[in-house]
Amino acid sequence: MEKLRHAFGQLYIQVLAGMLIGILTGLLWPQVGAGLKPLADAFVKLIKMLLAPIIFGTVAVGIARMGSLKDVGRLGLKALVYFEILTSIALAVGLVVANIVKPGAGMHVDARALDAGALASFKLAGGSDGNGGGGASAFLLHIIPDSFLGAFTGGNMLQVILLAVLFGLALSAMGDAGRGVGDMADQVTNVLFRIVGMVMRLAPIGAGAGMAFTIGEYGVGTLWSLGALLLCLYLTTLIFIFAVLGSVARMAGIPFLAFLKFIRAEILVVLGSCSTEAVLPAMMRKLEQLGCARPVVGMVLPAGYTFNTDGTCIYLTMAAIFIAQATDTPLTLMDQLTILAVLLLTSKGSAGVAGAGFVTLAATLSAIPAIPVAGIVLILGVDRFLNEARAVTNLIGNGVATLAVARWDGALDVARARAVLHGDASAEIETSLAAQDPRT
Repeated sequence: MEKLRHAFGQLYIQVLAGMLIGILTGLLWPQVGAGLKPLADAFVKLIKMLLAPIIFGTVAVGIARMGSLKDVGRLGLKALVYFEILTSIALAVGLVVANIVKPGAGMHVDARALDAGALASFKLAGGSDGNGGGGASAFLLHIIPDSFLGAFTGGNMLQVILLAVLFGLALSAMGDAGRGVGDMADQVTNVLFRIVGMVMRLAPIGAGAGMAFTIGEYGVGTLWSLGALLLCLYLTTLIFIFAVLGSVARMAGIPFLAFLKFIRAEILVVLGSCSTEAVLPAMMRKLEQLGCARPVVGMVLPAGYTFNTDGTCIYLTMAAIFIAQATDTPLTLMDQLTILAVLLLTSKGSAGVAGAGFVTLAATLSAIPAIPVAGIVLILGVDRFLNEARAVTNLIGNGVATLAVARWDGALDVARARAVLHGDASAEIETSLAAQDPRT
């Protein structure tokens, strides 16, 4: 009985139970399940309202204690190189698998008969995140806020990171005079993490409501109509997670399976809510527990939400090829290389909200005349199910990216990470997402 009570006291067990209840609710009472969407959205909004100040405080304090602009630039360059390599691999994996399995072959859909107007009714569960296109000038305007406070209200994490880097460098340049401000910012960040701990107690409700909405709104029957694409995407993401990300983790000296177990609660929350932003503060805390330096966690993990979306990259290439196959649209090798080239840009705009990949796909197909944009209607009904796979992959990918960049930069305590993951630091492992002191 004591073991059972202990098990149900762990957050990941509670989240799993909430998801199972949500699935049953969606199956037995579809209308009730569909009506629970506001609960799922409210949970995500509670977390998102804390993201900007937490990221600002973490990055600014980390930069102030790191030292020079040279160190910041070195870390940023390493992160961007890693992001570009891994997302390119993800895009290539999705393209290759889609060509081998051919999930859309044999559907013979007439693109002219598709109801493109159905796209107008498609609503993102968590909002749009932009497309990442427009060239260098548009990108610069995108990351520079209109005002200091505007960065905190606009929902653009890159703007928050820019301000945090400038603030941290200014504190560093002030020396002892800026130390008091830095310590105050650190204490405020600690308070915000405590609030996150309180909010995360609602994770079972948020994840369960998300699953109830998904099943109640779209129904399990929608899975069968596009089962080949769903199966193909889920298998491909699993292969990518264990073959590619697992190899990267092992090269960084981190036991991969133990790492997945360590973040199992976050994985389940993302699976239920389809939003990686919902667990960003918790992931930052856990990566610091594993021995990643705070500046690395503060810069790499939030930036990865925009630049390192492995799951979305796999989804984008597979969905594009699927639509071409389903509509009997022939693609030459040059067409497919063009798709890769376009996706190398557009995939960098996908953030951690539900539905963002769908918007990016629409923008990508608009730039590729060979594939009918109206073909997106074919996957509209199952996009929510597809989003679960890509969101979880994005989460794991960014966790591994932070560990890898930290190891590359000499900012990862590998011995501490292994000790925590193997249970030698049981007090830290048992500290759940709802911990009272998340900095210990």
